[in-house]
Amino acid sequence: MERRWKNYRVISGHSGWVRSVAVDATNTWFCTGSADCSIKIWDLASGRLKVTLTGHVEQIRGVVANNNSNMIFSAGDDRQVQCWDVEQNKVIHSFHGHLSGVYCLSLHPTMDHLLFTGSRDCACRVWDIRTKTHIHLLSGHENTVSSVFTLPQQLLVVTASHDSTIKLWDIRYGKTMETLTHHNRSVRAMVQNYYYSSFASASTDGNIKKFNLPNPQFLHNMQHTTTIINAMAVNHEGVMATGGDNGSLWFWDWTSGHNFQQAQTMGSSQSEAIYALTYDVTGTTLITCDSNKTIKMWKQDEIATTET
Repeated sequence: MERRWKNYRVISGHSGWVRSVAVDATNTWFCTGSADCSIKIWDLASGRLKVTLTGHVEQIRGVVANNNSNMIFSAGDDRQVQCWDVEQNKVIHSFHGHLSGVYCLSLHPTMDHLLFTGSRDCACRVWDIRTKTHIHLLSGHENTVSSVFTLPQQLLVVTASHDSTIKLWDIRYGKTMETLTHHNRSVRAMVQNYYYSSFASASTDGNIKKFNLPNPQFLHNMQHTTTIINAMAVNHEGVMATGGDNGSLWFWDWTSGHNFQQAQTMGSSQSEAIYALTYDVTGTTLITCDSNKTIKMWKQDEIATTET
């Protein structure tokens, strides 16, 4: 009997679409990247703005914080991948190489000196943060690389693309290990579930598919959606959240694939999209980022369930 999620806070501050979000490892702050070219760092408990970082010249599509919570990495349409010192609130390094806008980025969960960036130039690049050098160019997709993640304790990276495929790569050699062709349309989002050794992917035709890891056996389709899914997240209890192009926020049971709640981001019209979402470290707070320039925070209702 799943408990329902409710919106308890709406945060304003950005002057453009909010495209990305990341929570720091200590669970004290989170950061958002926006089409207004800024990164904002917010206090997780109060929702108050701590600092605004400026340096990008086009919209920011991805942000990620490192395990030590002292650096943020950001990527945007200006082809820039920037490393920020959170204590000094300034850029300390820029990684150059992508030929077009950078759509996604990810740090390796257990070797977080490895940074992965996916771009509209069809490539995923691997960087060593310690030496500030480019390690690999993962080339093989035929369209934008929209999502990327890596497996703990393994030298394996997974990329999704608007070419409708998902590829698994061996980081040691920069070579493709496997190409998954189960989707028929652009894959915009993926989410890895560490606890279940699996991942899910969503395409623009409304299909969500689940695969095993590290051997990517197809498991099953989840209930078909009626919207383009832009973002996905899952917590340790197996509650997956998906954010849609029409402002819909759906909650799913990871194991069964059952959709137990369909919410609309309050105060948004049907034309307003959810571009990014993530859980906090505890998995009890969900943060969503909208095209109406707001950030919304959600938690489980202690009383209401899906049946009541």
